[in-house]
Amino acid sequence: MKRSWTALAVALAAVFAGIGCNDYGNTFQVPTGGSISSLSPANVTAGSPQFTLTVVGSGFVAKTVVQWNGQTLVTQLLTDSSGNVVGTTATAAVPASLVTKVGTAFVNTLSPHSGAGTNGLSNPVAFIINPPGNPLPAVSSLSPSCAVAGGAGFSLTVTGTNFVTNSTPAQASQVLWGVGGSQTTLTGTTVTSATQIQTSVPNTLITTAGTANVSVFNPPAAQAGSGNGGGGTSPTSLSFTIAATCPAASARPAATVQTIGGATPAVSADGRFVAFTATQNEHAQIFVRDTCQGAIEACHVRTLLVSSAVDGAAGNDDSGSPSMSADGRYIAFSSAATNLLPEAPPGSQIYLRDTCLNARTPCAPVTQLVSTDAQGALTGTEAILPSISASGRFVTFVAVTPSQGANGRFRQVFVRDTCLVTSNCTPTTVRTP
Repeated sequence: MKRSWTALAVALAAVFAGIGCNDYGNTFQVPTGGSISSLSPANVTAGSPQFTLTVVGSGFVAKTVVQWNGQTLVTQLLTDSSGNVVGTTATAAVPASLVTKVGTAFVNTLSPHSGAGTNGLSNPVAFIINPPGNPLPAVSSLSPSCAVAGGAGFSLTVTGTNFVTNSTPAQASQVLWGVGGSQTTLTGTTVTSATQIQTSVPNTLITTAGTANVSVFNPPAAQAGSGNGGGGTSPTSLSFTIAATCPAASARPAATVQTIGGATPAVSADGRFVAFTATQNEHAQIFVRDTCQGAIEACHVRTLLVSSAVDGAAGNDDSGSPSMSADGRYIAFSSAATNLLPEAPPGSQIYLRDTCLNARTPCAPVTQLVSTDAQGALTGTEAILPSISASGRFVTFVAVTPSQGANGRFRQVFVRDTCLVTSNCTPTTVRTP
């Protein structure tokens, strides 16, 4: 019997301990202050600016304040000449810093209280911070932009802005293929970055000559607030030509791209990819050609610009001396262009471009500066003649420094470890003996 009374005492102690807890952080108290019936607004999008929150309820007094997850906000109440609260609302300014992340906040009011068993707290009401809506996409170019009617299916690269990535395909950007008033959503689509999409066009969509319109659709953001999902279809579409024959070389008119005599091209180990120097708009640029030779997947011959700025524009000065990794994915080259990277130094420099060709996982093309070092040994030099290792990790180059010697030029060879295709590595540049 004594053991039974002990167990009952322990149980009652646990009950009373639970009643004594509160959850305006992690626990719960019976409210003894005002009462909240609604909030306006009841939700906002993460990243919203500061806004005014209106709390509707009853039992508010002159010194009642609104609290957000236990933090007291600057509160305003409407009072009469005697200082008594008029109406059933309290307003509070919610700083932007409190709604930067998606989630749920709890709003309550706190009124002056005294005496045992009172806490001045109202009931807490949940406030929802929704994910931001998806942006409206835009399309700027296609590669390729032509296919032979009745030919094989091929991979299509769509370039633009505001593309959306998501592990769930239905929630990522989708490529729309329109012909004759009908529209098809292409399958096998991968959004490699906010500016590039890779997709597959089956042969059933290019059986007859004509023109297709290509656009991109962003679905509304999942879990966004009602009406705040955003997204939509790109305002403009791009024309894709389905013809008996297509221009052979590049996606650009032949008159604007001319190969440079004497410039040495580079080729991948399997002979499929060729990097070369050609003139476009009065400047030498680096291009890479996918010949599709030996390709086992659906492939369409295409030419891509390598000496490209972040926004896709061609280099604003001459580029040359391409060197390619064995798989054709990485291309090192020299360039005097100053728009390839925001931090591009003046003079001829060495750059490494990840073209994402042959990449087996989602990939966004990117350019990095190779002729740089933390010790300042390359300060004031110009870099030429890059050579890349088979994996693409190491790049050697010649740095030219003004000298008092007979020829006025002093040359040194450097090796850059880019740390590509490896982990736990810090990029370094060293001078060879």
